[in-house]
Amino acid sequence: MDPFKGQGGIQMLLSAEQEAQHIVSNARNLRTQRLKQAKDEAEKEAAQYRSHMEDEYQNSISETTGTSGSNVKRLEEETEDKIKHLKKTSSEVSSEVVEMLLKCVTNIKI
Repeated sequence: MDPFKGQGGIQMLLSAEQEAQHIVSNARNLRTQRLKQAKDEAEKEAAQYRSHMEDEYQNSISETTGTSGSNVKRLEEETEDKIKHLKKTSSEVSSEVVEMLLKCVTNIKI
């Protein structure tokens, strides 16, 4: 009798099918693990890149802001100096202006 016929052949086919299912199941598990590992590595690299770019951005902002901060301070100082100068000049000239206005108001032209 042929060994593949009858009960023995069916048993062999069933065990071969079970073994194939086991191999396929293991392959799926390995693929899932590899995909998860690749995803984790990609997320880690993305986080590192994002952190690096954020650091560079913050550095560029601090450099720019630092420069504009000093510009603002310088402009404020210049403005204060100009205001002081204008107040001084106006106080020096105010008596002359008042006198001139009084002359104009008190002189009557007929």
